[in-house]
Amino acid sequence: MQAFQPFFSKDLWKDIHQQVPDLDRRTQKLKTNQLTLLISNAQLQEYRALRKISTSVLSDNLGQAIGLKSISHSQISRRLKTLPTKVSEMLFKRTLHKVAQKQGYGKIRQQLGKLYMIDASTISLCLSRYPWAVFRKSKAGVKMHLRLSFDGIALPDEVVITPAKIADRKKLDELIVEDKDALNIFDRGYVDYELFDDYCEKEIRFVTRLKNNAIMEFTGVERPVEEDGIIEEDVDIILGTGSRKMKNTLREVTIDDTINEPFTILTNDFERSAEELGEIYRYRWQIELFFKWLKQHAQIKHFYGTSETAVTNQILLALMTYCSLMLLKLEVEYPRDLLTLQRLLITCLFESYEEFLEKLRRRRRKAAKRINHEKTYQMTEHYIIIEEDTGWLNDLIYDPVIL
Repeated sequence: MQAFQPFFSKDLWKDIHQQVPDLDRRTQKLKTNQLTLLISNAQLQEYRALRKISTSVLSDNLGQAIGLKSISHSQISRRLKTLPTKVSEMLFKRTLHKVAQKQGYGKIRQQLGKLYMIDASTISLCLSRYPWAVFRKSKAGVKMHLRLSFDGIALPDEVVITPAKIADRKKLDELIVEDKDALNIFDRGYVDYELFDDYCEKEIRFVTRLKNNAIMEFTGVERPVEEDGIIEEDVDIILGTGSRKMKNTLREVTIDDTINEPFTILTNDFERSAEELGEIYRYRWQIELFFKWLKQHAQIKHFYGTSETAVTNQILLALMTYCSLMLLKLEVEYPRDLLTLQRLLITCLFESYEEFLEKLRRRRRKAAKRINHEKTYQMTEHYIIIEEDTGWLNDLIYDPVIL
């Protein structure tokens, strides 16, 4: 149970019970720490149904590890429904903090500073079972509005969960990082001239894509570009017209793409080179890959409860489980992808930590399959950055990139 070590911390549960004093007062059988371990194990094992989770407790190893001999699926459902989302959020944030401490500063942060990707992903639901999440006349869904920090590894830094009908840009203010050393990266779905003016005045830096139908006014400032370089244009502009005209100047950089047509990014960062800004925006695809991984391997497309609280708790606990895996990856210095580590962990879940490390070392000795990273990068960049097509990321068969 090495992956779950953060949840055995007495200080953690002491803090939680201080902030939510009535958390387990009327709970006789399934305590909150047992519930979170049970759900996190289900996320790792990719269980889709509550009955599968309740049956798993009958295993001597799991039952002994969490202190349960048996539990019904209805009890799990009720506890997930009544668990305050504040508790799940605390568990997620505490685990995230441990990962950040372990990670330190990587090369990307040293060279480019703090990078934060902001995006949203919709999870479809059945309207008859989730009427509170109505999206369209015949559809329901929830949306994860996510901020991802990236420094060689992708970490979910902040999340806001809403019904799917909430527009992405309405949650941008809750996700934006106001640190002067940070650079916020998001796509053109977040374009809001009033917000952009506000960010410029507060010195909040951002990089985004320019909409094709945007009206702009050139200020006359044009920076020199290399004739044979990838930068086609680097100029200052003012967006909008009439009452919607921005007060502040922005920078427009057009980058030549070797695969398809050139694409244009927009920023209020006037210090970095155009080449650096192009490289930074290309990192935006990391958040799409993170959404893909979470949907495929952390069970957030099949929910264990139908209430809004149960759905929110499950998503937050999935993020917590992801951070726990990432923490383990850093601690054992595992160089390969996270999915391989997850599969190996499942087979060794109830073995000693020493046995787990020995199997990990044996696996490292095997020759690793060579991956054409350049080709993979170009394919992903083409779909995500140029065409902003992310639908294929939900395909369980097509998987050009393995985290």
